[in-house]
Amino acid sequence: MTYEFERKQRLAILGGGPGGFEAALSGAQLGADVTLVERVGVGGSAVITDVVPSKTLIATAEATNAIGEAADLGVQFFTRGENGRPVRPQIAVNLKAVNDRLLRLARQQSEDMRAQLTRARVRIVQGEGRLDGPSRIVVSTGHGRGATTFDEIEADTVVVSVGARPRELDTAKPDGQRILTWTQLYTLDTVPEHLIVVGSGVTGAEFASAYTALGSHVTLISSRDQVLPGEDADAARVIEDVFTRNGMDVLELARAATVERTADGVVAALTDGRRIEGSHCLMAVGSIPNTEGIGLEEAGIQLTATGHVRVNRVARTSVPNVYAAGDCSDFLPLASVASMQGRTAVFHAMGDAVTPIELRNVTSNIFTQPEIATVGWTQKQIEDGIAQGEIYKMPLASNPRAKMMGIRDGFVKIFARTGSGTVIGGVIVAPKASELVFPLALAVEHRLTVDQVARAFTVYPSLSGSIADAARAMHIVN
Repeated sequence: MTYEFERKQRLAILGGGPGGFEAALSGAQLGADVTLVERVGVGGSAVITDVVPSKTLIATAEATNAIGEAADLGVQFFTRGENGRPVRPQIAVNLKAVNDRLLRLARQQSEDMRAQLTRARVRIVQGEGRLDGPSRIVVSTGHGRGATTFDEIEADTVVVSVGARPRELDTAKPDGQRILTWTQLYTLDTVPEHLIVVGSGVTGAEFASAYTALGSHVTLISSRDQVLPGEDADAARVIEDVFTRNGMDVLELARAATVERTADGVVAALTDGRRIEGSHCLMAVGSIPNTEGIGLEEAGIQLTATGHVRVNRVARTSVPNVYAAGDCSDFLPLASVASMQGRTAVFHAMGDAVTPIELRNVTSNIFTQPEIATVGWTQKQIEDGIAQGEIYKMPLASNPRAKMMGIRDGFVKIFARTGSGTVIGGVIVAPKASELVFPLALAVEHRLTVDQVARAFTVYPSLSGSIADAARAMHIVN
């Protein structure tokens, strides 16, 4: 008598960022034989040099702002001077301690994720990986005295999740000391006296906001007529007003031609002839996918003109058994999207139930102060006739809890389908908007109407009450 045993499906993942991590966990959950190849550490750049450290820095900046604004709520900080009279102390930021903490938290998060994979029986291979055809990954690892060994991993399904890196310009080459990318900021020991930020997209705006709160004088160079181009115009206007009110110099319709290091700082030369001198410069001019030289095109995988991997809504590439997740794909570059792509890819590859990713349901957040959270269709798409909807905007300053907290800036905006009142999108500008937007995300995902949202009880007083109030104002008369 002979027995036949079904072989476990072999899953190989190249890159251990949010997409690769979730793909590995999902594969292990479904019983696959999973191998994860990672170059720098589990969590990838998102955990080690990007999302985790940057949002930790921003949390410190928020604490600094809270202390500075406490006087508006009647809380005052004083010490006694030599003459016994009260002296108001200055807020001091120990940037070295801040950076040491955030890097420690990033390492700990990476180690926690690695331990989670180990418990799930995922094999982790440290090294440089590349595809050798659509069903094999070759990994080079260094072992003792510079020797290089190669590990070949055969797979039935491959998930590519190699992420992206900061884009660098030849005319403004980062040196890691004065001219910096966002991955290099954490080497600074002191708060920059004058930080020039080139690029007013999400990354540039977030760091400009944070370093202003930490005590830097910030000059933000924007090549467009507003900060955060492509975002909700009302939201961008609020953020720019806050920036300028807090002392930031915002240069619109300005483009940096070169950034050069001087004896004690940097100078940015603009294309209109102006020269901006500062102590440091952050280059926030986009990112480049880490897809070159790893055998993708040789394996038959289609890339875009920018080097991103073309994927469909289940993260599948042009090669049936190869999937891609995260910033290396041509989908939305968010950690949450990468995680969803990783799970979706593995579920699809292994025949489990899967719901194709709908980009319009993705919730995103910009961690400025205040934050901007968005979901669903945009106001511009409604105004351009791409989507049919009604728009209602409620200032946050009218909310009782906001008044108690001294919040002056922000709003809740809801978009509802004309006729049916189905919620199709929304924007929230508020402190912790990332936490407030979830009800709108649920409404968009499950096609709730404004009346259904309004019928849910909210705490009084609460900032979330503004969501119910805005929904109530859009009541559909039957």
